Amino acid sequence: MNILILGSGGREHALAWAVMQNPKCDKLMVAPGNAGIAMIADCAALDIEDGGAVANFAEENSIDFVIVGPEAPLAAGVADRLRDAGLLVFGPSAAAARLEASKSFTKEICDAAGAPTAAYGHFTDAEAARAHVRAHGAPIVVKADGLAAGKGVIIAETVAEAEAAIDDMFGGAFGGAGAEVVIEEFMTGEEASFFVLCDGIDVLPIGTAQDHKRVGEGDTGPNTGGMGAYSPAPVMTEAVVQAAMERIIRPTMAEMARRGTPYQGILFAGLMIEDGQPRLVEYNVRFGDPECQVLMMRLGAQALDLMQACAEGRLAECRVNWGDDHALTVVLAAEGYPGSYRKGSVITGLDTLPEDSFHMMFHAGTTETDGRVTASGGRVLNATARGATLQEARDRAYAMVDKVDWPQGFCRRDIGWRAL
Repeated sequence: MNILILGSGGREHALAWAVMQNPKCDKLMVAPGNAGIAMIADCAALDIEDGGAVANFAEENSIDFVIVGPEAPLAAGVADRLRDAGLLVFGPSAAAARLEASKSFTKEICDAAGAPTAAYGHFTDAEAARAHVRAHGAPIVVKADGLAAGKGVIIAETVAEAEAAIDDMFGGAFGGAGAEVVIEEFMTGEEASFFVLCDGIDVLPIGTAQDHKRVGEGDTGPNTGGMGAYSPAPVMTEAVVQAAMERIIRPTMAEMARRGTPYQGILFAGLMIEDGQPRLVEYNVRFGDPECQVLMMRLGAQALDLMQACAEGRLAECRVNWGDDHALTVVLAAEGYPGSYRKGSVITGLDTLPEDSFHMMFHAGTTETDGRVTASGGRVLNATARGATLQEARDRAYAMVDKVDWPQGFCRRDIGWRAL
């Protein structure tokens, strides 16, 4: 089959790599892709938030299956437009994608479904939001209601920090995403990522992971899109997975179906686990980044079969074949990230790295310039490895990191420290 993946990050490189392992993939195209993806697939310049343009491209290139990577095209209704054109699509409708595109909508769904989550307030006015913070105190969590590329969440340690975050959001720091604000209780416990496939009726758990959001070692400093991840997540025991399915995931899916907006695609539930009890932090309507990288390393070729079955409504007949293994990824980022950073620095040493089912350097923010790989984003590379133990996976990942010659980049040296 001919497959098109939409996106340009490390997540999409990992998806492309897994899809290419499957013999049913005859041709793979990725739009717009990056320098690493271009080494394994045909890349195309395409506005992936323009559903009409994507549908025309798919028709012109005889595409059989479209996998939508990032959240923005989903929120923009690209999956709807492709389905209207008769294409098989992996990714939820715009109506269902509101589970990520609007945090207040997710809270409304959780309330209706009885799914445990943090207490919250929803505000369209800065003064009312500040009054809420003063009444409840800190620590407290301030979230831009809309899509903010994973950066619209501030964990405020003091009331002053929370008020500053509110002023930033209503002041336009996150564009239209901050026009409304959700303020939540600060939940304690251990955070984990839980991934399930949903085909509108059936739900299939496909993996767990934990990521490191903060930029500094020991999980310190400002939040980022993610500085590394590992899978499986030790805190996600069988009992916790079962509780999350029965109390959070299934009730949410039932409520979405009841509203006439059944969910189809990957559902990524960020969970906070305390005393063995999960509560929902947030939903994402796409694979996490960098969690996707470790999941794809462990799933391999079956990832395509699972996504296709999900898109065709056949999840009831599927099972996931997990090996008793571990995967870990380390993000190499540009100096200054998550603040301002320079683009265009040259990265060498990549051609010396192993590429097999145990080692992959997934590209996140790279461009090929005059035959050289250059940095074009904040998070630039993902050194990803698999092993019989988490320690083995970690050692292999950092051995790859150490072969990369990029003075303008940095990484955390403690990914996986909590589990180890």
